[in-house]
Amino acid sequence: MSKKYLREAEEFLRKGDGVQAGEKAWGAADQAVKVVAAKRGKELRGHSMLWEFVEELSTELNDEELLTLWHVANSLHVNFYESWAPLHAVERGVRDVEKFIEKLNVVAS
Repeated sequence: MSKKYLREAEEFLRKGDGVQAGEKAWGAADQAVKVVAAKRGKELRGHSMLWEFVEELSTELNDEELLTLWHVANSLHVNFYESWAPLHAVERGVRDVEKFIEKLNVVAS
């Protein structure tokens, strides 16, 4: 699902719709976290469980950037409701979410 959502985010960026692009990127990040958790026998329900798990991974991997990139994904999710981020910021955020997912793919393999 992460790949599908990232493709959709790219489509929305091309159309100039940062709100939808950011929400799709958030969905991609969310799904990627849930896949890693599932491979470890955990089911994550709700935002607080997602945050806790990403914090655990960040500590386990000694990778502070992972948590920073997660913050970016979450800001894109907030932007879906608030619509305050300019398109160029959302574009950068989508790139950061791609990097976040790449890092999780390494952990999941």
